[in-house]
Amino acid sequence: MSGALAVFDLGKTNSKLFVFAPDGALLAERRTKPVWTDFRGRKVLDDARLYEWMRRELAEVSAAHGVTGLMFSTHGCAFALVRGRELLHPILDYEQEIPASVAAVIDPMLPDFSETFTPRLPLGFSISRHIFWLETVEPEAFAATEAILCFPQYWVWRFTGRPLAEQSYIGAHNQLWAPLKRDFSSLVDRLGWREKFPEMVPAGALVGETVIALPDGCGRTLAVHNGVHDSNSALAYYRMTGLSGFTIVSTGTWVIIINLDCPLSALEGERDMLSNVTVNGEPAPTLRFMGGREFDMISGGWGGAISQAAVECVMARDVFALPSWAAGGPFPETTGRIVGGEVEGEERAAAAALYVAMMTDLSLDLIRSNNLLVVDGGLAKIGLFTAMLAQLRPAQTVVRSAMSEGSATGAAALAFKALGLSPFKDETIPVTASRIAGLEAYRDRWRELAERDRAAAREKMRGAAE
Repeated sequence: MSGALAVFDLGKTNSKLFVFAPDGALLAERRTKPVWTDFRGRKVLDDARLYEWMRRELAEVSAAHGVTGLMFSTHGCAFALVRGRELLHPILDYEQEIPASVAAVIDPMLPDFSETFTPRLPLGFSISRHIFWLETVEPEAFAATEAILCFPQYWVWRFTGRPLAEQSYIGAHNQLWAPLKRDFSSLVDRLGWREKFPEMVPAGALVGETVIALPDGCGRTLAVHNGVHDSNSALAYYRMTGLSGFTIVSTGTWVIIINLDCPLSALEGERDMLSNVTVNGEPAPTLRFMGGREFDMISGGWGGAISQAAVECVMARDVFALPSWAAGGPFPETTGRIVGGEVEGEERAAAAALYVAMMTDLSLDLIRSNNLLVVDGGLAKIGLFTAMLAQLRPAQTVVRSAMSEGSATGAAALAFKALGLSPFKDETIPVTASRIAGLEAYRDRWRELAERDRAAAREKMRGAAE
């Protein structure tokens, strides 16, 4: 029988450690925030600081809870260049655009949507652009690179020294993977990168060991499992608990919506619709927007409760937060704004909650969602958000996760599966729809205003191009 399992769930905004017992019980939780710094004018992760925190916390929970295994789930869009045990360049922050001169070379090379089911994305949302950026500006480091590691596998390498790859991350809107062929894309071969990607190993597989120095000075050997892409981990979790025929709304910095029942032909690349890849290698039709980030921006970092009365007040005043407040999403052409009057405090937070509910509802329509709706992650803890979503989607059953940590729990489920264990059961809770008078009419008006802004912005872009 396995001992406890430590799972590092590393998001863009928060880094978390969870400890699971072999029966699936959550034994401990620790949190910190990643620190981003500057390297040669490029924003990069302070990976040494994060690694120090990881080892320190891992030592404490290993001693306290008998941890014998280690697993990773991470946000997308990050990679590392390594040689032996050496990191050749710090890990780039995906929220920075590549130089125009570099973009002019790589962007025309990107494969057609029909091959990768990945649209042309800004910043580092497709790591192929950032990989090419480093190859261009750091040619010596790139030439010396023995392995390009995706972010979960970077941490596997840090703890074991073994370079690996994994398909749910390689296939996460990176322009590196052709989902229908289940192989690297033509871009990888065109740029001669194939040999730099290491062996592909399934998420959760046992891949090595690491020794942790416990607080009493003794050493503890932990089995290390291959890591996974976070939203695909959440999808895997709910499938492994027995759910099928559902749409997952995985929330954090991003709102990632995956509906395996959506036909690939329905994906609109210009609206940030794409195909991820499941841990089993299947195409996973996806739409995403930076809902958690946008909620924080619109609300001014509001952390308190949001009452229905505040929502009703915002609606009564015809105040609308319109897209987009961050890069990506279904409205990439427009800039976020609030119309209808000024709002402050709880009412501004209510406008932010309405915005995320409206965006999620629209996104579910775009991705053809008419099945069971599973809400996971940070926004699942906001009862008003899930209740409004249920009111707006009366034809669908809406459930939320009881623990709201699907990416971490999915990573644990994948690691336990490799040990022959299946401890997790369906723990979702039905959501009772709110009864907010006029919410549907508010939704219709929000869509009208958002689409009007989008049409105007697209017309302006066409005029500028002529």
